[in-house]
Amino acid sequence: MPIETIAGEPFNIRFDGPADAPVLMLSNSLGTNLSMWDPQIAEWSRTFRILRYDSRGHGLSVATDRAFAIDTLGRDALAILDHFGIDKAHWCGVSKGGMVGQWLATHAPKRMGSLVLANTAAHMGPPELWDGRIKTVRSQGMEAIVQGTLERWFSPAFRETDAATVAKVSEMLTTTPAIGYATCCAAIRDMDQRESIRSIANPVLVIIGKVDPATPPAAGHLIAGAIPGSRIVELDAAHLSNLEQPQAFTKAVLEFLTA
Repeated sequence: MPIETIAGEPFNIRFDGPADAPVLMLSNSLGTNLSMWDPQIAEWSRTFRILRYDSRGHGLSVATDRAFAIDTLGRDALAILDHFGIDKAHWCGVSKGGMVGQWLATHAPKRMGSLVLANTAAHMGPPELWDGRIKTVRSQGMEAIVQGTLERWFSPAFRETDAATVAKVSEMLTTTPAIGYATCCAAIRDMDQRESIRSIANPVLVIIGKVDPATPPAAGHLIAGAIPGSRIVELDAAHLSNLEQPQAFTKAVLEFLTA
C-alpha cells in the first residue's frame, strides 16, 4: 500500500487478511517498523483484517524534530482508524506499542476491542537514562546504540541461534530516523500511566518476557494488577518476544482474541 496522508502527515500503512474480517491493529516497538510483525501475519490474517503501520518517527512514516507526548501516538492510531472508516479494532502492541495501547484503552475505550500489551510498562525511568539515549543518537546517530539495544532485546542464546532475525532488527534500528527515535524516547521518558490504567475495562492480555531487561516482568505484573480481569502470559524471551518466541506469541494472542 502506498504512503497514506493522515491528518496532513505521511504514514506507512499495510493491510493483510480478509476485508470483511474484524480489524486487529498492530503497533511497533521503539526503534523498529511494521515488518517486526512479519512472523505473525500469515496466521493472524486468516482470522483478522491486519492493520499495521510504522509509528510516528519510525520506518517510512512522518519524522519531525518536534516534541510530543504519548497521547500524540494514541491520536495517530485513532486518526488512522478514522481515515479508513474503522469504528473499532483490537490492538496488539509491543513495548512502545503497548504504551500506546494503554493510552487508547484509557482515553478511547469504545474504539478498542480486546488489547494485547506485550513487553511493556506503564512508566519507565529514570529520566537520565532516556536523556542519555537522546543525546547519543542526536550526536552520534543510531549506529551508536544498536549493539547495546540488541543485547537488551534478545537473550544471549537467541542471538547465537537466530542471527538472521537479529540482523533484521539491527537493520530496522539503524534505519530508524534519529530524530524520530529521540522524540519517541522523550515521550516515553515523560509517560506515567500507572494510575490512569486502573480505569481500563476492555479485555486485556499482558505478555511478559521472563528474561526481559528492558521492561522486566515486574512492569508487566504492575499493569496486570492495575487492570481488573486482565490475563497474563509469560514467555521464555527477552524484550521482543514476538520475534524470540514467534509461535508461542502468535498462539497466545490468537487464543486470547478468539476466546
